[in-house]
Amino acid sequence: MSGRLDLDRETFDGIVEHARSDTPYEVCGLLATDDGERVTAHYPVPNSARSMTYYNMDPKSMLHAMNDMDDHGWELLAIYHSHTHTEAFPSPTDVELAFYPDAVYLIVSLQDAESPVLRAFNIVDGKITERVLTVEGEAAAAGPR
Repeated sequence: MSGRLDLDRETFDGIVEHARSDTPYEVCGLLATDDGERVTAHYPVPNSARSMTYYNMDPKSMLHAMNDMDDHGWELLAIYHSHTHTEAFPSPTDVELAFYPDAVYLIVSLQDAESPVLRAFNIVDGKITERVLTVEGEAAAAGPR
């Protein structure tokens, strides 16, 4: 498991656009990879909880995304969601519900709507480790390191 994650500009912009699309509610989605490092596909998944404080991926949409990954021989790279009013850091609920230890967890904060912050984490056995996140070779807007 690498200590960094490189995103292309299109994926970064897509995640931010998705986060803004349903403000003030949290959004969520999945990123797939075919090589364990770069994003191959982006799957926005409806937040069936329709909540400002947590997300629950719509089961049918999530299953469709996972089946599509399987059909293409891709793997789950990352799970993302937004925080509309708080920093881009895993909440206790995010940690409790981190069921995919091999996935990167991305959180985009819209706390400052004009300057969204995207951060990447590994969450394994309740332990949070931040990854270095870059967007097309430049460090992404990130919170405290």
